Amino acid sequence: MSGQAKVEIAIETRSGGKVARVAIDNAAKLNALSSPVMEAFVAAVEKCGADPDMRAIVVTGAGARAFVGGADISEMAGLDSAKARAFITRVHGCCAVVRRCPVPVIARVNGHCYGAGMELAAACDMRVSSQGARYGMPEVKLGIPSVVEAAVLPQLVGWGRTRELLLLGDTYSAAECAGWGFLERVVADDALDAEVDKVLESIVACGPNAIRLQKELITRWETQPLPQAIATGIDTFARAYESDEPGKMMDHFLQAQAARRDKKAK
Repeated sequence: MSGQAKVEIAIETRSGGKVARVAIDNAAKLNALSSPVMEAFVAAVEKCGADPDMRAIVVTGAGARAFVGGADISEMAGLDSAKARAFITRVHGCCAVVRRCPVPVIARVNGHCYGAGMELAAACDMRVSSQGARYGMPEVKLGIPSVVEAAVLPQLVGWGRTRELLLLGDTYSAAECAGWGFLERVVADDALDAEVDKVLESIVACGPNAIRLQKELITRWETQPLPQAIATGIDTFARAYESDEPGKMMDHFLQAQAARRDKKAK
């Protein structure tokens, strides 16, 4: 990988476990996804996700200009059909590693978010955006269709908005994307880190095993018919009791509730 294009990991240890920040740093190209960057990104997320003490991962772009400005056009311009298949499979790999990660992955969108960048954000469990971020799927303006995790977009924004995004190739504001349901939270640019931290605090306050089971279940629900999804939920509920986490957390809740009642009675 070149000296400028890299993926950086920063791990923070909190009272409830670890939180990782994975930053794509290819500043000269708006954090575009080149093949070396994609390989490094997959390795970084896999490494963080394999840590049993990891509670959540934040994916972002280095600097203030871009989350991910798309796939590397200079690399795509020289592809033939066989190389194109390998390249887009690597793009899918970046999204797939996020979707199969055992802990929640939060997209911290801090700027331009186009094409493969929007697909990567769509693959994350939640998206927190600065007001100044811009979104779009401009592939058709470059002679290629939007593919791989663009298939996730209908679940988030519906078929009509997906068709608009993919067939027009236009650019949209964070406010517009939030209105469609693509973004969970949009805040002022200077409040982005504080808002991401609120999300992390909420996750870390929950049961570690429960969160992992919940993410696994949500992922399985996406491809299951309703009766099977309900049955999977029953199995997962039972699995939660294979650890002592429910008992401990419910005892704590009941004790705190009793303490509040005693305080009111005095």
